Amino acid sequence: MKYLLLIGAGPDSPAEVSPEAIAEATVWVEEMQARGVRLVGDRLRPAEEAVTVTVRGGKVVTTDGPFAEAKEQMGGFDLLECRDLEEAIEVASKHPAAKDGYVELRQLWG
Repeated sequence: MKYLLLIGAGPDSPAEVSPEAIAEATVWVEEMQARGVRLVGDRLRPAEEAVTVTVRGGKVVTTDGPFAEAKEQMGGFDLLECRDLEEAIEVASKHPAAKDGYVELRQLWG
């Protein structure tokens, strides 16, 4: 089963990612790739650089910045292939962001 991890930073998370945090994330990535559960993932550019796209009345409308006014912002993603929800939860719980941000776990429809 495929699962998407949405990696988020809370309002108290540091704006800049420290070298230590990058090293910790690298260890997680290497472990999950070695296990064969991490298919792909990456960090996202800051929410301030987002463009929201909507279609209203047949016209494409773009808005700078994130659509939602939220204190928590999405910082990255990982796509997993796990046996079941239990394994996906175990993998998500080991992600460094689970300690000071959050990891949202969502199963794909397919």
